[in-house]
Amino acid sequence: MSGTRTVVLAGASGFIGKYFRARFEKDGWRVRTIGRKGAKGSPSATWDDDDARLAQVLDGAELLVNLAGRSVSCRYSARNKAAIRESRVSTTAALGRAIALCRQPPSTWLNASTGTIYRHAMDGPQTERDGELGTGFSVDVARAWESELAAAITPGTRKVPLRISIVLGPGGGALRPFAILARLGLGGRMGPGTQKFSWIHVEDLYRCVRFVHARKDLTGPVNVASPDVVDNRELMRMVRRAYRARFGIPTPAWLLRLGAILIRTETELVLKSRWVQPEKLLDAGFVYSQPELGRALLQIARGA
Repeated sequence: MSGTRTVVLAGASGFIGKYFRARFEKDGWRVRTIGRKGAKGSPSATWDDDDARLAQVLDGAELLVNLAGRSVSCRYSARNKAAIRESRVSTTAALGRAIALCRQPPSTWLNASTGTIYRHAMDGPQTERDGELGTGFSVDVARAWESELAAAITPGTRKVPLRISIVLGPGGGALRPFAILARLGLGGRMGPGTQKFSWIHVEDLYRCVRFVHARKDLTGPVNVASPDVVDNRELMRMVRRAYRARFGIPTPAWLLRLGAILIRTETELVLKSRWVQPEKLLDAGFVYSQPELGRALLQIARGA
């Protein structure tokens, strides 16, 4: 298989990682993976391996995509907070140490970050150039995540944090709870309904990874989001249409907080206003395959 391009996917067992693996393989790439011990799919290396073993997996690869990180859909107890932070920061640090040992390191390292790093924004979009970072636990984690990437000494490898918005796609992703609520007749606005919803289709996330890797002039954080930002009221209207729900009862913020306790998650996931503008991607000429939320939801609902 001489000439085959190689990508290393770190954290490949989740919804996005599985999608990426299938897409890279479909496009003719050789895929190596780094994951948790005991994870499905027999990873090429695990996070329990030493730096030298991780370096063996990375050596000679063209691209590294790090998606590792524990799900944030949980209650923010002290234990869960520590696990969320550690799962992002320690894995990024390990990859940095391993790349430093490579004889032929990856030319590009794309490291997941989050659009949640920006403040609760109701008054305007947050771009890479003039967006304002927020406060609180999620923002602190995102800052630490990006700081660890910046601290890695990898002179032969371009490092780019991807500030990824909420990812939607068939068979998983963040859409599932919204769809369940719509089918139960609870698909009305959540809280005030005016909070912004930034999103990206998983296919466009994959295409963005390929695009940023190819564009060597793109540096620093890159916002990964569709330019079609809607508010929560409009989001839920589109969800109801996609899943053929005839009505949707609104859910006030106090009830969301109660429900979040019962299902062991946090209301930040639906009440924070995320208004992420992909300025760098748009300026570079990136073309979306799923630029409109309404059409994307219909495609996902049909399982296409």
